[in-house]
Amino acid sequence: MPRTSQDAAAFWDRYKPDRDGPAPPPEVFAFEWTQYEGHGPGAELLGQPSTALELGAAEGREASWLARQGVRVTALDLSPVQLERARRWWKDVPGLTFLEGEACSYLCETDEAYDAVFSIWGAVWFTDPEELFPLVAKRLRPGGVFAFSHGETAHHLHGRQLMYGKGPDDKKLTVDRWCHPPEVWADLAHRHGFTAVRSKCLPAPGDQGLGTIIVTARLPY
Repeated sequence: MPRTSQDAAAFWDRYKPDRDGPAPPPEVFAFEWTQYEGHGPGAELLGQPSTALELGAAEGREASWLARQGVRVTALDLSPVQLERARRWWKDVPGLTFLEGEACSYLCETDEAYDAVFSIWGAVWFTDPEELFPLVAKRLRPGGVFAFSHGETAHHLHGRQLMYGKGPDDKKLTVDRWCHPPEVWADLAHRHGFTAVRSKCLPAPGDQGLGTIIVTARLPY
């Protein structure tokens, strides 16, 4: 049976269920690309955008951080549960809009153009890059930045893989995840018209645990 966006939404509805309390004070977190606090680069990878789109924003921490710096941010997510939390947490942050939707569908339908499109362990990891990358390019302004990160994947995994989880009533669900080493992500970005591509795996602090793959690219002027 083919997987649907409804299945994927149900899958992500259960992401971080322990974070349903009050919003964390904004001063206790920063813009992070990795799962390790204070490790690696920050929002400087996006340059100095006036507008930005986050694909797979989940609880919206980075989107809210960026909006507090004066950037007009659209934060997209597939899960209504994640969006309810994000909207509740960050309802008072100016310049921040949360939208429900699938990444490719939104990029096909919107007329908006952005200075930066980014994804932190988000939709880029879970969307076919052959479909997603050209759509991102169409929605970026000339010179705009496309940046994303995701967890380091095992060397024996390549391309489309399944990730398993549970939905409502413990229904077994799967979502697709695209596993590529940094050099393959770089090739994909180049093939879809991006330049100044930088792609690497940042080791975990102390080389303990999984590293983080971080990719940045620009749309030509």
